[in-house]
Formats: sequence, C-alpha cells, structure tokens
Amino acid sequence: MSHLKTALALVLAGSIAATAATAAEKVRIGFNVPLTGFAAADGTSALTGAKLAVEQANTEGGVNGKQIELVIYDDQASPKESAPIAAKLATQDRVNIAISGSYSGATRAAANVFQSNGVPYISAYAVHPGITKAGDFVFRTSFVGEVQGRAGAKLVGETLGKKKTVVITLKNDFGKSLAAGFKEAAGKFGVDVVNEYEYSIKDRQFGPIVSKVKADNPEAIYASGNFFTAGPLVSQLRAAGITVPIIGQEGYDSEKFIEIAGKSAEGVIITTSLDRDSTVAETKNFIMAYEKLAKAKPDMVAASGHTAVKVAVAAMRVAGTDDRKAIRDAIAGLKLKASTGDISFNKLGEVRKDVQVQVVRGGAWHRHSVISDPALLAPPTE
Repeated sequence: MSHLKTALALVLAGSIAATAATAAEKVRIGFNVPLTGFAAADGTSALTGAKLAVEQANTEGGVNGKQIELVIYDDQASPKESAPIAAKLATQDRVNIAISGSYSGATRAAANVFQSNGVPYISAYAVHPGITKAGDFVFRTSFVGEVQGRAGAKLVGETLGKKKTVVITLKNDFGKSLAAGFKEAAGKFGVDVVNEYEYSIKDRQFGPIVSKVKADNPEAIYASGNFFTAGPLVSQLRAAGITVPIIGQEGYDSEKFIEIAGKSAEGVIITTSLDRDSTVAETKNFIMAYEKLAKAKPDMVAASGHTAVKVAVAAMRVAGTDDRKAIRDAIAGLKLKASTGDISFNKLGEVRKDVQVQVVRGGAWHRHSVISDPALLAPPTE
C-alpha cells in the first residue's frame, strides 16, 4: 500500500510540475468583458476582435517564443463584478497585462485594482476620463469622451455647416462626457446649442423628447447613445418627420444599430475609430480577417479589442521580459499602426489619433470624412 501511495504521489507531483511548466511557457493576458447582460453584444464583438489578435500573434511566434493565452472573465459591465475579477487576474492568475473590453463603470473599478497591484491595464473603448487617472499603469486605446464630443462639434459646425443644434444625452458616464466635449467646443465652430434633453439607458420610448425636438426646429441633432438606445431614438425622430442630420458617436457603431433603426438609419453620421473604406493595410487586413473568423462585419468595439491586444503584444515583445513595470514602460513609449489608426500615448496614458467619421449609406457603414486636428483632439494630460 505504501508503494502505491508513493507512486500516486509521484504521478501527482509530476502532473503539477507539468501544469506549472505549461503555464510558465505561456504569456497570459487578462480580459474582463461583458458576455451576459445588456452589454453582451458589445462584449462579444470586443472578445472576438481580441481572440483574432491573439491568433495572429501566436501564428507569428507569440511573445519572444511563448504562446499567448487570454484569461477571460464575464464582468457583465458591472463595477461590482469587475473589481473582484481584476483582483483575481492580478494576484491568482498572475497575468502579465490586462485589457478591458467593457464599459466605463466596470473599467474604472478594475483600473484602480490593477494600478494598486502594478499590472499594466488597457481600456479598449471605455470613454470616461477618470479611467487613466487611476495611475501610470493604466492606458486607453480609444478616445476619451470629451475628445470625441469636440470632434462632433467640428463635424456639425464646420463640415456640415449647421448651427442651431439640439443635444440629446444618454444620462451616464458615456453620454455626459460626450455632451461635455460637444458643448465645450460648440462656440468655436459657430454651433448654437438651443436645448439639451437627457434620457436613461433603460429608455426605449422617446415621445416627449421627440415632441420637444420637433418644436425646437433645429438644423442638426447631436445624440449620444449605444446601439440599443440609439436605434429606437433615431427611428422615432424620423417617424415624427424630423429630417435634419443626426450625429452620433461610437456607441452607434454596430450592425445592430442599422438592424434596429432600419431605413431610419440611412444618412446617420457618427464619430468613431473604424473606417470601413480604409486603404490602410492594417485596417483592410483586420476587416477581412474578422469577417472570415466571425462570419459577420466588424464594428468599432471589435476593432478596439483587436487594437488593445496588438498594443499589449507589441509592448511585451519590446520589454522582452515578464516584468510588469518593463511592460508598462514599453506601452508608454510605443508607436504602432493598428486597425483603429496610428497609436501612441501621452503622459496620462491617453491615445493620440484621428477621428474617423462614418455614415450609413445603402444600409451599411461607409466613410464620410476624417477629423485630423491635433489641437482639437488633444487628450487630457493630467
């Protein structure tokens, strides 16, 4: 019996050693993302983009000869879920770096945990300005909300030549930061904000707001929202006979927005990070590879997940070590071409890049224009 116990102990020890060796041979990227709940569609897109980037990087040899593994947790876009997930990724899973494929509330909560544990953390698309203020280990590969709002003001006033504008604001971090940026820059481009109306992320019926907007008789509407709120809002504005340009943002950037809004989506213009008609190799190749993998068209969220992983991989390759501080330093100095543009970071960890403007034409997203204005688009530095 003692011999049997000894043999079993040796087998178990060997198994544990083999498992540890396998883990040591991999580079681990943590990924918190909503896969259930109201944000699941965006989370699925972000994760698919991230998986594509990992697959491509592993085909190229991984990171310094080691294969890359995504360690994925469903945060339901909830701060209550994302904070303990971040703690687990940082301390138990011992990831080299982590990425948020989630919304602002969940990302802000996780950012504080990763910062306190010295783990580099990249926000793929959450817009709240407080995210990077968690500390020097936190970065963002998408625009802060105010930057995109300022781009919207230039689009309305300068590109479209519209002045009298109504702002419709989703009453959360995302919507409020976009509206703040728009109103901040509106005067510079001759845009007169005649009224602002707010709504909840749970709202799908917008009759009172639509009636007020119609009475305002604006030349343009700047309306923040996610595809699941923007679809009904746009449909109801158009059904009421309101035909002026509607300008949205990256929250609209989904095939699902076009599906929900139907014919009412035609002509809607948004500021975003993905140019479907780009001639840039990185963007064209991403779109082709994503469509092959997902059997669906990519959206901004998918491209953002892909971009964040590319940044993480590039930084780990530059660092040449598992040391988290070295990886953080590599991100800070990185310059990279990605599907969402040329990526580099300022001292706060905010991205610097152009804003892509897309329009729904023929039932699909297409290029409208590009906003390239370094002064206007400069992210915060502190």
